[in-house]
Amino acid sequence: MSPELILQKYFGYSTFRDQQKEIIETVLSGRDAVVLMPTGGGKSICFQVPALMLEGTCIVVSPLISLMKDQVEALRANGITAAFLNSSQSSADQRMIETAFYNGNLKMLYVSPEKLASEVFMSAISKLPISMFAIDEAHCISSWGHDFRPEYAKLKLLKFRFPNTPIIALTATADRVTRKDIIEQLALDSPSAFIASFDRPNIFLEARPGQKKLEQIANFIRERPNKAGIIYCLSRKNTEELSTKLQGKGVKAMCYHAGMSDEMRAKVQEDFINDEILVVCATVAFGMGIDKSNVRWVIHHNLPQNIEGYYQEIGRAGRDGSKAETILFYSFRDVAVFRDIFKSNGGSQMPLKLSKLDRMQQYAEAQSCRRKMLLNYFGEVMEKDCGACDVCKNPPQYFDGTVIAQKALSGLMRLKENVGVNVLIDVLRGSAKHEIFSKGYDKIKTYGAGREFSQREWNFFLQQLVNLGVMEIDYDRYNFLRATEFGKDILFGKKTLELASLKLKLERDAAAKKATKTKSKSEALKDELFERLRVLRARLAKAKGVPPYIIFADTALLAMSESKPTSDQELLAIPGMGDTKLSLYGEAFKTEIKLYILEKAKGGSNLKGATYMQTLEMFSNGLSVEVIAKNRSLNPSTIYSHLSQLYAGGEDIDIFRFITQNEIDKVLGVVQKMESPITLRPIFEALEEKIDYTKIKFALAYFERNKTSILAK
Repeated sequence: MSPELILQKYFGYSTFRDQQKEIIETVLSGRDAVVLMPTGGGKSICFQVPALMLEGTCIVVSPLISLMKDQVEALRANGITAAFLNSSQSSADQRMIETAFYNGNLKMLYVSPEKLASEVFMSAISKLPISMFAIDEAHCISSWGHDFRPEYAKLKLLKFRFPNTPIIALTATADRVTRKDIIEQLALDSPSAFIASFDRPNIFLEARPGQKKLEQIANFIRERPNKAGIIYCLSRKNTEELSTKLQGKGVKAMCYHAGMSDEMRAKVQEDFINDEILVVCATVAFGMGIDKSNVRWVIHHNLPQNIEGYYQEIGRAGRDGSKAETILFYSFRDVAVFRDIFKSNGGSQMPLKLSKLDRMQQYAEAQSCRRKMLLNYFGEVMEKDCGACDVCKNPPQYFDGTVIAQKALSGLMRLKENVGVNVLIDVLRGSAKHEIFSKGYDKIKTYGAGREFSQREWNFFLQQLVNLGVMEIDYDRYNFLRATEFGKDILFGKKTLELASLKLKLERDAAAKKATKTKSKSEALKDELFERLRVLRARLAKAKGVPPYIIFADTALLAMSESKPTSDQELLAIPGMGDTKLSLYGEAFKTEIKLYILEKAKGGSNLKGATYMQTLEMFSNGLSVEVIAKNRSLNPSTIYSHLSQLYAGGEDIDIFRFITQNEIDKVLGVVQKMESPITLRPIFEALEEKIDYTKIKFALAYFERNKTSILAK
């Protein structure tokens, strides 16, 4: 069976993504490969497809127990014999799986590096047909990578014990040095390297000022009911406080961090995977072992310390390829906190960590395409703006901000550059706070000079002034602001400055938000059907004891809600619908879609397939063609056409009420002698006009439904 047929049969996709086919061919030819693909880019397909084509068992080395479990469940749901071995299982379960493996009854076996590196297991598999080794999360093998585990270093033995067995190393996080080290540590034999694009165009990128975060987050979640998301927080305390506050606003949110008990963390993770809870406030460790494909959004409550971490965390959204959203909240305080941490504990890595933090800050403050900047960081050039980030959607409008800058600079100089952002804003806005009066700041000339702007606007302006090099933050002096030489030139009228307007940006954001809320009737119906299919998926998943996304990804449900398939053939065109899932779940989803179409048809909606469903319901209730035609104000010939097409699509209709087998054979005898395209009139004439058009339609429907068996004769 070809790779394409394997892909369609087991995974329900008709085409490979970029580079997947080349990687598969490399492994099938017996050569080693190193694959760098972003999270959600389709790494698993690169070893799962060849594993099904080669003799023997593919051994997958995975560092995370929860990830093994998810991937094995997904494989089994697709009709593939797979299992995992790790410390979470009882001795009896492990023996049962090992027996199946030794008897050649598994196509894929997931193991931890500790298991594979043990001499007992290594000796046992040396006597068995191993098709290939897949090293997942391969960055762990490198001393330059993160999450390093000593057992990975022992995997170099694989090439010596199995010199003719291909090894594929896969990761989403590896720079050039790490890739080189992976090759050396695994002793790979001149491997082919495949580096996919880091672009995830389905993910919308957005950064917002860090004021009133709780209200913004709560509103964001309310506007996206039934959609799962992760909120990454800076500390354990933040996760607990934010989840509690969200619960107080009616959002069912839970926290997750390393200080919780193993049992509680496991429950939160399991509930999130199974859509029992949809919002998790977590520290950055959450999500590493989760293969959940239907995370629809990721929010960063605080600025991440580097772009690598940020990219990996937002990559947990939209793994199924459907649209996903991200929001990054940013404030100067986040930068200050990390700078203090790095200077206290950074050691020899402090300059590098500070440099990476600077790049993260630049990304958050960007006034140009964010995706361009993100990809550029990973060495990938993007020529055009992405159109899928907040800056591209609502490009800034600039105005002459020289006077605003001069007010801020004048206030700063009169305060002797001994204040931070918040105090400077209070002075400019004429605040009546005790601190301002006690220090005499209300006496300076620029006190109240910026009353016309809100706190939020001044935050936005000062952020730009720092980003544009007009001011800088003196991190060694309590994060006080300091004017630069460029800023002094502006203050004394030697130079001018353009600033982006927050008011104009907010107005455009509000207009864009209002526009997205106004949905067409067809979009509203599609969303309604999607929700019904989502509920059906959850019910089936609960009965099977698996996460909902194992049944179908959101992309599949979206495709169903759009195309409304009512036959097996139409269902097979849905992404992710392989033969096994069709046999397991096809009937349930067809039934739900038909019921929906019929309900909407009775309510006056003219959905695709509605007229057929109405005919089918009436015919199934025993009404004759003539009565159906009369009740529906249609010609009987139209009803016959409906029935013939419904039969061709797999509906249980007794067509022998309208045509005999002998008549079918006569029609097909003529058809098989004709060249495409086949039309009714030539058939009618070839049969000397003795079989009418209605019967010819039923004969052609019979052929369409039984084509495989007829052509095999």
